[in-house]
Amino acid sequence: MTVRVGVLGATGAVGQRLIQLLEPHDDFEIAALTASDDSAGKSYREAAKWRVDSPIPESVAETTVTATDPDEVPDDVDLLFSSLPSSVGEAVEPAFCEAGYVVSSNSSNARMAEDVPLVIPEVNADHLDLLDVQRDERGWNGALVKNPNCSTITFVPTLAALEAAGYDLRRIHVATLQAVSGAGYDGVTSMEIIDNAVPYIGGEEDKLETESRKLLGDFDGAELSLNDFEVAASCNRIPTLDGHLENVFVEGADDISPSGAKQAMRDYPSLDLPSSPDPLIHVFDQPERPQPRLDRNLGDGMAVAAGGFRESTFGLQYNCLAHNTIRGAAGASVLNGELLLSEGYL
Repeated sequence: MTVRVGVLGATGAVGQRLIQLLEPHDDFEIAALTASDDSAGKSYREAAKWRVDSPIPESVAETTVTATDPDEVPDDVDLLFSSLPSSVGEAVEPAFCEAGYVVSSNSSNARMAEDVPLVIPEVNADHLDLLDVQRDERGWNGALVKNPNCSTITFVPTLAALEAAGYDLRRIHVATLQAVSGAGYDGVTSMEIIDNAVPYIGGEEDKLETESRKLLGDFDGAELSLNDFEVAASCNRIPTLDGHLENVFVEGADDISPSGAKQAMRDYPSLDLPSSPDPLIHVFDQPERPQPRLDRNLGDGMAVAAGGFRESTFGLQYNCLAHNTIRGAAGASVLNGELLLSEGYL
């Protein structure tokens, strides 16, 4: 079964990554591209300043971009991938859901809404059933599912692996070293970031601290309760292009040994979905790995890498890394689309 899909916000950085990942996908056929009113009516080649590290796919280059409006998207499109700015997505995504479209969104709006599933398929695929609650409460024929923030996606699978191995997590501290691509092409100027590090990313700490507890919370079929561990985050922008590196400190109810943590992450399973890498977590024994330039493309950019495991006075310490625009954004939305298809929501 080939599903006809569309991309909302197709000309932006994440929209371009979505095009790159969707064009060769066996299950998805790109049938609609939307952008701002300034781009509507132009060919995708004209509208998009293509900056992805592969040529613009010829199969979509001459597709006419439409306005981001439910009336402009064909009725036979089954799934929409959204990379809209959150301020736009907040108003537009519900309108598409009301019109009957299923939306897999990377936008930050509504991630913490009680009836919106926030999903990393390998971590909490069962939370997708929250869509039944959402449809009942909102009267939608469509549906809205979110993937989390790129920095949250990086460390939550490692925490899920520790919990799956039976460790009772109490407190987590995480310091992020985030690539400039996470701010978008025009987000950080060269004069700001070259020979520098910026120890502040607006709103980012709150996303790590809240989204992680929702992702690892419990869904009882009617409502979702947040995980009761505590998370404190510090977020920093550094001059790497892609790949968010994070320093994680974990305190459990009992001691977590480095060897036990490594085994838990090696044992943590992938999923039988096209974009889910095997292994999901690539564990390094070398203390100096992972590194963004060397390891961000593991598993075609969809794997999480972990290394530098050691005991500290706080508890377990390790580092983890993921490609922020693939696993952390566009690839996460595509993976959620694959889960929606496999679970019969399309």
